[in-house]
Amino acid sequence: MNNLKKESNLQFKLVFLFVIRLYQKTLSFDHGPLARIFPFWGCRFYPSCSEYTYQAILKYGISKGLWLGFKRLLRCHPWSKGGHDPLL
Repeated sequence: MNNLKKESNLQFKLVFLFVIRLYQKTLSFDHGPLARIFPFWGCRFYPSCSEYTYQAILKYGISKGLWLGFKRLLRCHPWSKGGHDPLL
């Protein structure tokens, strides 16, 4: 039963990671084709919010990774300084 739960968690993790990569390659103002059209509309942070969330899910799992990504999105707004903000 424990192996089934681990496999299920891994599958959910892979789905979330796939969705983030799909977003980055299609709709993202930092990574996708829109970056060429709107060069100043990207994330104020490095790595971008989507990449930060991707790394957080890889490192901490779905729950904590999504929570860290959500908190990062709240910090990313037009009045934010932004800058280098790596995942610790």
